Amino acid sequence: MPTALITGATAGIGAAFARRLAADGFSLVLVARDEPRLAQAAERLRLRYGVAAEVLPADVGEDKGVAAVEERLREGVDLLVNNAGFGHRGAFLEVPAADEVRMLRVHCEAVLRLTLAALPGMAARGRGAVINVSSVAAFFPRNNYSATKAWVLNFSESAAAQMAGTGVRVMALCPGFTHTEFHERAAIDSSQIPRRLWLDADRVVRDAMRDLALGKRVSVPALRYKAIAVASRLVPRNLAGNLSVRVGGRPR
Repeated sequence: MPTALITGATAGIGAAFARRLAADGFSLVLVARDEPRLAQAAERLRLRYGVAAEVLPADVGEDKGVAAVEERLREGVDLLVNNAGFGHRGAFLEVPAADEVRMLRVHCEAVLRLTLAALPGMAARGRGAVINVSSVAAFFPRNNYSATKAWVLNFSESAAAQMAGTGVRVMALCPGFTHTEFHERAAIDSSQIPRRLWLDADRVVRDAMRDLALGKRVSVPALRYKAIAVASRLVPRNLAGNLSVRVGGRPR
């Protein structure tokens, strides 16, 4: 039975990955900061799908937490989903530098370290995959969030190129606005975002798993977001950035 490790596994896209992979027969290693919530999520998955669901409480924004997950990955997994992430309360110049540095640690350092912990074992077995959750924001200059997600996109494409021919796949997942707890936690006013731009987390995961099976290095769920991603490369960068700020929802 294959094993998947998912960070940020208790809500949103991470929880949707857990449901999908459990339904596909994967044993799960669920990683999140909230231990009681993590235990509840694991028990629901065991009861519904009859799979093994291991819990690993860890904060991947802290060295100790990342180290614990690295150790588990070196024991061997077949699929790693780097999904943990967050947004900020407040406008760009209102966010404390320490909070921006924490975002870099969660979105970039943890993704780097966990990917590098997983890949050697996968390469030795000649199989396995890593999905790093980026964002459509990666295509638009806006703030530190979009910059970190652009790094995830570039790093994932680079790792995929390095692993070509080994039997190991690396893919960046770049969803658009998705119904999760993300905006509420970040206190972002999403009321002005057009309804047609919203995606369902289960649909995002379904598209991601399809694209992974097809060998894609970048997955952009939904035709409308594929068009947005292509358009971002055709318009001037300053215009793309201005549009991103206008459409993306202001912190409240």
